[in-house]
Amino acid sequence: MVENRPWLTVFSHIVLLIGVVIIAFPVWMTFVASTHDAQTMLRSPVPLLPGPHFFKNYREVLTEGYARTSGIPVTIALFNSMVMALGICIGKIIISIIAAFAIVYFRFPFRMAAFWAIFVTLMLPVEVRIVPTYGVVAGLGMVDSYSGLIIPLIASATATFLFRQFFLSVPDELAEASRVDGAGPIRFFLDILLPMSRTTIAALFVIQFIYGWNQYLWPLLVTNKESFYTAVMLVARQATAVDATPSWNLIMATAMLAMLPPVLVVIFMQRQFVRGLVETEK
Repeated sequence: MVENRPWLTVFSHIVLLIGVVIIAFPVWMTFVASTHDAQTMLRSPVPLLPGPHFFKNYREVLTEGYARTSGIPVTIALFNSMVMALGICIGKIIISIIAAFAIVYFRFPFRMAAFWAIFVTLMLPVEVRIVPTYGVVAGLGMVDSYSGLIIPLIASATATFLFRQFFLSVPDELAEASRVDGAGPIRFFLDILLPMSRTTIAALFVIQFIYGWNQYLWPLLVTNKESFYTAVMLVARQATAVDATPSWNLIMATAMLAMLPPVLVVIFMQRQFVRGLVETEK
């Protein structure tokens, strides 16, 4: 039984507000910096309220880009990041759900060995296998291409494990009933398992979209042309400009635009994301 202690409620709310301020303040300062001119951001003290250059700064980075490091508009980088993030999350979900379906509902030699071989890859992050992966991608001629950005990252042991655990919780009577009704494995998968997995798919979509959007090291290696730069790469490239004073207002405007898509995905899919993590549909 939970006791009603007013002081504990007040304390928990104070801790929560402090956490919100710590997290939100850098985002607020990024937005404020994106609304001032370059000279204002180089003077002390740094302003805490928005300035009058909001539309000018955002129009410049969206249409012209940050000319000191690259002339590509942010819209191109945002498009590349969107293609990469959607390709990675959709590819991971499709491959993982099919792999989990095969492992749970089919009996074939070395079935569990295949599952554990997939699961062990959780201990091998991209950084560990990045050299041989790049060698394969370069050998296949996929450098400076969307396929080179997406395909090496679409396998996911985590998603396979989650789908497998969910399929194991589905009653065996459903598979027996579908078999009695004459439904084959594909019909059982499409008509029963796939609709039941929608909250798990939604939760994984949010996680994998953010994972794909925030990728930096792999796009940095596999892209040489500016036309394939992602939004995260563009922000990092702008912030490391040499032989000139960075235009922090434009850099912060680019950073705000780069943050916007994953934030919108989390906001609009928040309910499905939470349900996918805490519920098991049967």
